[in-house]
Amino acid sequence: MKTARQPQRPTVLISGCSSGIGRCCAVGLRRQGWRVFAGVRQDAQMESLHELGLESVLLDVDDPASIRAAVETVLAATDGRLDALFNNAGFGQPGALEDLPRQALREQFETNVFGAMELTASVLPAMRRHGHGRIVFNSSVLGFVALPYRGAYNASKFALEGLADTLRMELRGSGVRVSLIEPGPISSRFRANALARYRQFIKPQDSAHRDVYRAVEYRLAQEDEPASGPFTLPPEAVLKRLIHALESRRPRPRYYVTLPTYLFGYLRRILPTRAMDAVLLRATAAERRLPPDAGGNGT
Repeated sequence: MKTARQPQRPTVLISGCSSGIGRCCAVGLRRQGWRVFAGVRQDAQMESLHELGLESVLLDVDDPASIRAAVETVLAATDGRLDALFNNAGFGQPGALEDLPRQALREQFETNVFGAMELTASVLPAMRRHGHGRIVFNSSVLGFVALPYRGAYNASKFALEGLADTLRMELRGSGVRVSLIEPGPISSRFRANALARYRQFIKPQDSAHRDVYRAVEYRLAQEDEPASGPFTLPPEAVLKRLIHALESRRPRPRYYVTLPTYLFGYLRRILPTRAMDAVLLRATAAERRLPPDAGGNGT
């Protein structure tokens, strides 16, 4: 008597799984029945993922050789089939645009844009062969509205959205669907990573923005926690949208996450540019002032 063949679990590769959104989505999709390949940049990060029952793979999206090796590893383990890719790896480079050296902008784009696109291009041949696939980019509310002192990150996410929109049209009829997830504030290590980049590239003592930088440094030094802001959500909010993007018969081109994304998305459609600038500046005014309990004068 022949035994029934077990249905093959759908497979997904996720970049940037060492913490935060990537780690949460890797664990959540595994519980959902997916075979998850969780990408991380360092060997030491793989062990903790193995303890969670995840298959991990070394993947540094800044390194073309690492991208090629990771994709080859995944496809070898799945008989050449990959059902989905979640481009999650990324970081934010704080600082006024006039203070950012070219190297800071280059590194921002290498990770957030060029790496994501190269990884996507690397998996597309396998998806085309099977006539099916899902590509999901983790963008941001800052992919369609700009905020001060986040110019490098703004620009990288605007660029990522342009690539995703173009790719969605170019893949029409291939069976491969493309979606963007656009979160607002999510509890993660985003601030801690941004602070390290700030200290690497910004020289506040030489800047016309040095007074603002005092507040920027204070804000970035605060630990990211679920209660770090009134509109901050846990990474499970992104997981919920990702599951829909991967499993729905009709995935949406865009998924908003958090109240600020919905609010700014609506206002951007109805307000003229100068009025929208005023709203965004007012919404972020407190970020540019030290709070009274921070040891400054709060101005």
